[in-house]
Amino acid sequence: MKEKSLRFRLSERRYNKLKLYAESKEKTMTQLIEDWIDRLPTPEKKNPPSPL
Repeated sequence: MKEKSLRFRLSERRYNKLKLYAESKEKTMTQLIEDWIDRLPTPEKKNPPSPL
């Protein structure tokens, strides 16, 4: 599997909150974010419009 990276900004408060939560669950912040993404529903692919 080829991995991708994602970079985004968080306030220091949110960063610290995520870090503390990860530590309390004995997980990495990456694992928590991946778990959250995995819980998202899989979007259905839309069929392209048929030509007229």
